[in-house]
Amino acid sequence: MNLPNTDPTASDSSTTRQLASSPMPLSGKLALITGASRGIGAAIARNIASKGASIVLNYTSDSSASQCEALKQELESKYPTTCLPVQADIGHPSGPTSLVKVVNNHFNSSSSEPFQIDIIINNAGVASNATIEDFKVADFDWMYRINVLGPLLLMQAVLTYLPSDRSGRVVNLSSISSTEGFIGQSVYGGTKAALEAMTRTWARELAERCTVNAINPGPVKTDMWDRMPPEHRGGLKSWTSHSPLAVVREGVDDEDLVREANFVGGRPAYAHEIASIVAMLCSEDSAWCTGQVICANGGMRMAL
Repeated sequence: MNLPNTDPTASDSSTTRQLASSPMPLSGKLALITGASRGIGAAIARNIASKGASIVLNYTSDSSASQCEALKQELESKYPTTCLPVQADIGHPSGPTSLVKVVNNHFNSSSSEPFQIDIIINNAGVASNATIEDFKVADFDWMYRINVLGPLLLMQAVLTYLPSDRSGRVVNLSSISSTEGFIGQSVYGGTKAALEAMTRTWARELAERCTVNAINPGPVKTDMWDRMPPEHRGGLKSWTSHSPLAVVREGVDDEDLVREANFVGGRPAYAHEIASIVAMLCSEDSAWCTGQVICANGGMRMAL
């Protein structure tokens, strides 16, 4: 395993020396992140790996395999971490069970300690918009299977391996769509509201095992944002323009976000900003917080 470079002549030597000498707050922890190949999931993996945790990088499609492998190589070269990419469809009835079995076989055989999964990040999700007249049952089944059934099946599969001392952490990736009533999101918004409801239930059922919280991002600059039709981005203006932290800063924010700020009403979050909030909820300092939906949208939730 490669440790960070501590060459004092390196351009980022002070940061590197600090990382090498500072205690790693998640050292010895094992984190399982669904949908980890790109976007918010990959940003969460980078943040948690930088704090010393080992990471299970779950992905679904064959096309994501190379991305997860590249992310594994990146993280293991930068941080004292071990990463395991695992392909599994969490929305399939057997997907979470097979995922946890692979993880158990890999990490249980390399440690004398009892096998334990300390952190669960339910990040994988899908979205599709349709108004009432255009709604299709197939889209309902698809989104509820991935966004709602998947996290529940995964929690069932990991139940045996959660800590028994309240030190575990579960973070569910919800969305501001659960509360804001965006046009065309009857189904997607409903799946995220269901995930928030499960968050509160799990917080009670698992109180002696782990804390369970959710976060509710608004727009985030990922590949999904880049592919979003301009009219959809422009449709967010009434929300974004009233979000305190969405105001762009020339010379600080990405140039493309600055250019279209007037049209969009501000900027979306960066993936690393969302990942930092998740990491906060994974820390020991969050031990007295459970059953909550934490703001991760720059204040958009209070805008209107």
